[in-house]
Amino acid sequence: MPTRPSKKLDTFANPRPGRDYTIAFDCPEFTCVCPMTGQPDFATIRIRYVPDLVCVELKSLKLYLWSYRQEGAFHEAVTNRILDDLVAAIHPRRIEVVGDFAVRGGIRTVVTATHEKKAKGKIGV
Repeated sequence: MPTRPSKKLDTFANPRPGRDYTIAFDCPEFTCVCPMTGQPDFATIRIRYVPDLVCVELKSLKLYLWSYRQEGAFHEAVTNRILDDLVAAIHPRRIEVVGDFAVRGGIRTVVTATHEKKAKGKIGV
């Protein structure tokens, strides 16, 4: 059966949960559809995160990003949705998603969305 796009993000146990380290993905073939014109939008999606207990599995990430090829989405919305979906799946310590969209109408758009896990503070000072 051929591989198909999917919104499911699989995970695996972080092999070094006691250490902060950064995982970086560059996805230069991201495509979605402009919701105004129906024309394809092309981008490089850059993901940088510090895992906590789990990491995102690479093939599922590829299929997840592929699932946007037929979806209409503004650059700001799709970048933030990718961030939200990754945060929900892997609960990273820190994560940044950058959508670096190709020039359209003479304008290049770069959208950066970030999330950082809030430290558990002491109650009563």
